[in-house]
Amino acid sequence: MIFQQFYLGCLAHASYIIGDEATGTALVVDPQRDVEQYLTFAAQHGLTIRYVFLTHLHADFIAGHLELRDRAGAEILLGAAAHAEYRFTPLADGEALEFGAVRLVALATPGHTTDSTSLLVYDLARSTTEPYAVLTGDTLFVGDVGRPDLHGSRGWTPHALGTMLYASLPKLMALPDATLVYPAHGAGSLCGKSLSEKTFSTIGEQRRTNYALQPMGQEEFIALVTADQPDAPAYFQYDAVQNTRERPTLEQTLERELHPLPLEQALALHRDGAQLLDVRDAESFAAAHLRGSINVGLQGQFATWAGTVLHHERPILIIADPGQEREAALRLGRIGFDNVAGYLQGGLQSLAASPALVATTERVDALLASERLGLHDAAAPLAVDVRTPTEHEQHTVPGSINLPLSQLATRLAELPPQRPLLVFCAGGYRSSVAASLLEQAGYAVSQIAGGIAGWDAARLPVTAAAG
Repeated sequence: MIFQQFYLGCLAHASYIIGDEATGTALVVDPQRDVEQYLTFAAQHGLTIRYVFLTHLHADFIAGHLELRDRAGAEILLGAAAHAEYRFTPLADGEALEFGAVRLVALATPGHTTDSTSLLVYDLARSTTEPYAVLTGDTLFVGDVGRPDLHGSRGWTPHALGTMLYASLPKLMALPDATLVYPAHGAGSLCGKSLSEKTFSTIGEQRRTNYALQPMGQEEFIALVTADQPDAPAYFQYDAVQNTRERPTLEQTLERELHPLPLEQALALHRDGAQLLDVRDAESFAAAHLRGSINVGLQGQFATWAGTVLHHERPILIIADPGQEREAALRLGRIGFDNVAGYLQGGLQSLAASPALVATTERVDALLASERLGLHDAAAPLAVDVRTPTEHEQHTVPGSINLPLSQLATRLAELPPQRPLLVFCAGGYRSSVAASLLEQAGYAVSQIAGGIAGWDAARLPVTAAAG
C-alpha cells in the first residue's frame, strides 16, 4: 500500500492518496481544487487515479473531485446521505472498496454534516482485521471534533447535528488504539475551535487527550462543542452548495480569468461595482495603493480572509506584483471565487502617471501609537483591536475596543465617524485588511506596525479585557 498526506497550510487542509503498487490503482481523498500534485505523485509511483472520495460536502473549500474526474477519469464516491448534481457512487455504512492490498470501508459518521463519512483504511499486507488508519474528514480532528453549527441555512440546527455527532464518535472510539487518525484539517481551520498543529494522531491518543471525547452526557457534549466557535465566513454556505454542483473546472476558470486590464478599464469596472483586491504585503500596500482597494496579502491566510471580506457574486480585479496574478486567482479559485474579471496591467506601476489615484495608510510604531493614545483631546485616536474576542480578552492595548475582522463590515456603526482610528491585530496582517475596509468606508485610519507583538516588544502596558 502507498499512503501519502498532502497538507495545504493556507487552508489548513489535509488530503490523501491511497494506492496499491501491484494493481497500480489509487484513490484520492478530499482533494484540493488544483489537482496537479496528485497526478504528479501518481505518475511517479506508477498509479492511476481511479477513484476520488469526499468525506463530506466541504464548506471551507472547493474540492477537486470534478477536476480529477475530468483529468484522470476518476469515479466520484460520496457518503450515502449525500446529494449532488453530478454522477457519483454512494458508499453506505460498512460498504467496502478493495483493490490489491488495499481495503477501504465506509463508516457513516454524521454530525459535522449529515453526509459525513469516515474511511477505514486496511493495508491487507499487514493485517486483514486491524485497520491501519481512519480518515475522519471533519468528524474527528487532532484535539477537537467537527463543529455542528454550519448548516443552519440548510435546515439543520446545531442541536440536531450535535446529537448525530455524539452518536457517531463512539463508532470511531471502538477502533483499536493503534489506528492512525488522519483528519481533513489542522490548526487554523475554522471547522473547529481547538485543532492541534499535529496533522495526524492515533485513536488511543485522542481517547486520552481530546476534550470532546471525555465521558459526558449528550446535552453536556452539545453545549461544549457548540460554545465559543469562531465566526464562519459567509462563503462557507456558498462552497457547501458549490461542492454539490456541476461547475467549470479550475483550469477552465483560470483560462478565462487571467488577462491584463489597462488602468482605465479597471477603473470603469470598479465604478460598475467590481471589487479591487490588492494582494501585496501589508507594508507595500500601506506605502501606496489604488484608492478604494482592499488589501488581503498572499502571504497570510489569504483564501479565508478574501472569502470573508469579498463577495462571490461581484467581479474581482486583482492588483498584484507582476508574476503573482496567477497565484492570486488560483487561491481564490480554491474557495470557488471564480468571479475574477482580470488583473491590473503592470500592477501599481500603472498608477505612475496618476498620483491622484494613489492613497497611503499610515503605520506607526508602538511608542508613537502609545503617545497618541495618551492624548486628551480630539486628536486622540480610538484603538481598535480586530483580533478575535478570545485574543482580545487575554491581553490588549489599554482602552481599545474589540471589533473582530470577521464582523467589521457589519459593525461599522459602532465606530465614531469623526474620530481617527488606530487599528491593530497580532502582527499586522489582519489590521491591514481592516484598515483598507475602514478607509473604503471613509474613516481616517492608522495602523500599529507589528500589532500587539510590537506593542509587547516595546514593553508597553497591556490590560486583560473585562469578562
